[in-house]
Amino acid sequence: MQFLKAASMAPSAQDWLANTHQPRILHVFDHVCNLINEHREVLSVVTEQIGNGPFNLVIEDEVCFSEQLNAESSISISASQIALGGLMVNIGHAKFWSPRPDWETLHAKHSDISNQLVTLQITDYQPLLPYSLLSTLSYALANADISSARVIASQLAGLGNGLTPAGDDFLLGAIYAAWILHPAETASILTREISNTAAPLTTSLSAAWLRAGGRGEAGAVWQEFFKALLMTDSATIQLQMAKLISIGHTSGADALTGFMITLAAASPFLSS
Repeated sequence: MQFLKAASMAPSAQDWLANTHQPRILHVFDHVCNLINEHREVLSVVTEQIGNGPFNLVIEDEVCFSEQLNAESSISISASQIALGGLMVNIGHAKFWSPRPDWETLHAKHSDISNQLVTLQITDYQPLLPYSLLSTLSYALANADISSARVIASQLAGLGNGLTPAGDDFLLGAIYAAWILHPAETASILTREISNTAAPLTTSLSAAWLRAGGRGEAGAVWQEFFKALLMTDSATIQLQMAKLISIGHTSGADALTGFMITLAAASPFLSS
């Protein structure tokens, strides 16, 4: 038995642990072990190399999950620990991490943010997705057109390959842009409608990310990007964008494209 300590967790991770009775392993990688419960909710147990996320439990010790676990490994949960096969994780002293960016401040400065981004040299990467769907979704989100956005979201959901298909990644970035473009009350309704439409049509892991986005929650890399946008320092923004683009094979690039195109759809200056 290897004993580990949890360094931090998001509130939804605590909820998952408290409300789960039939957990099983969904995916195992070197630095990530994704779990799923009877409600189809996901908990990601990750190393500090991956870091905080909206449904992450971060382990402070070094461990390679793929060497210790497989899809058949047993899982048990108690008040202060979770056992994953031969790994015993103490969660009693984990610090809570807030997954919610400062949307109110970001919204208040959305014009400055858009103007700043248009001056940067940004990759001309385009997702392998129908551009008509991408532009229509972005325009609908920028204009808070819920009915149109839901129709397009249902067509993008699950489109592409991988654990988080490109269509979902684009949707997630577009959802983050909507939180910046609109007041919190409007953004909350709009993004929840989109995430609730798309989540049942895609993979369990993608659904978890989309539902988190609908709650206004984002991972640590995105939060650092948002902080950089408020600093209005071009070099810092480009550094954080590079970190986003490096996520997955194209997941980060697809999400960043969704974010940028949706911001552009709200700004004649950016769209020209």
